[in-house]
Amino acid sequence: MASIRDVARLANVSPATVSRILNNNQVYKTTDETRQNVLRAVAELNYKPLVKKRIAEKPEAMDSRFSVGCLLASTKGKYSDPFYLSILGGIEEELKKLGGMITLIHTEQELENRAVLDRFLNAGLDGLIMMRPLAEPLFRLLHSRIPHIVGIDTGHMPIDNVEYDHLRVSRMAVEYLYQKGHRQIGFIGGGVGPVPMKRSRRFRSYLETMQDLDLQVNPQWVLDCDWDDKKCVELVENVVRSGSLPTAFYAASDLMAMAALRALYQMNVRVPRQVAVIGMSNIEMSKYANPPLTTIDVPTVEMGIAAARTVAARVRGDTTLPKRILLPSVLVERDSA
Repeated sequence: MASIRDVARLANVSPATVSRILNNNQVYKTTDETRQNVLRAVAELNYKPLVKKRIAEKPEAMDSRFSVGCLLASTKGKYSDPFYLSILGGIEEELKKLGGMITLIHTEQELENRAVLDRFLNAGLDGLIMMRPLAEPLFRLLHSRIPHIVGIDTGHMPIDNVEYDHLRVSRMAVEYLYQKGHRQIGFIGGGVGPVPMKRSRRFRSYLETMQDLDLQVNPQWVLDCDWDDKKCVELVENVVRSGSLPTAFYAASDLMAMAALRALYQMNVRVPRQVAVIGMSNIEMSKYANPPLTTIDVPTVEMGIAAARTVAARVRGDTTLPKRILLPSVLVERDSA
């Protein structure tokens, strides 16, 4: 069994720092990076802090503490997607205020390992926040073993869900391009968990909006890159080589939009003069793309905050029907479209 010294060694901090972070000590300030390193070390080592005896003077404070697991959405590295890391940051900061803490962080792929799954199920979690839809058997198992689950954009019906409006963001993107004079608009995206791209809400809304605007969808311009930036670059370059380019691409992720910008640059296609590009999510680095990326802002930090508040309320006795919390998105105009 891992000790606090093991956690400190892996996170490259002192045991005292680990203790302060795990106990939400506000007297000694630590950086967000240090806190992240400690929480990752706790998750990787499956460290379980010793439960202290209840202090008679403060029974309510001890009782209010609760632990939450988190399932990250990830197609490559566990901590590689800034969209989900921003959500995670919102969750962590809000849980800290509410007396909770994230004690385990995993991806769906990691739970395919039976030993990891068993540790996850037996960790005594009070709640779980999951950032992607899961295969139904795995979801049912988690739902049967963890008292309170909140989804972020998962679509699973028996639980609370915090979402942005997928249908609206795609409509906003396509209508914006239409207003800029574009009539040949391609789509770049991928599937969501077990749901393939062509059944995803963002793609279906793209199709519906194109139809409403009397625009034709060219299958050559519909690129399923499976959220892989290298695959996205390759597919966009293939379209350029075909000699049949749309005048604009809507990419359902800023990371894929920036991969498309890179591919177009490498193929000497000028953006936005020859091809416009619009993304979706407004991650921090999108403003530094070349050219700066026009995108739809999704309030990721606020989604994390809402999820943390919802799971805290459930842990503390909220028994109302499952909620669907829908947060607004806005268009951010920059130079790529």
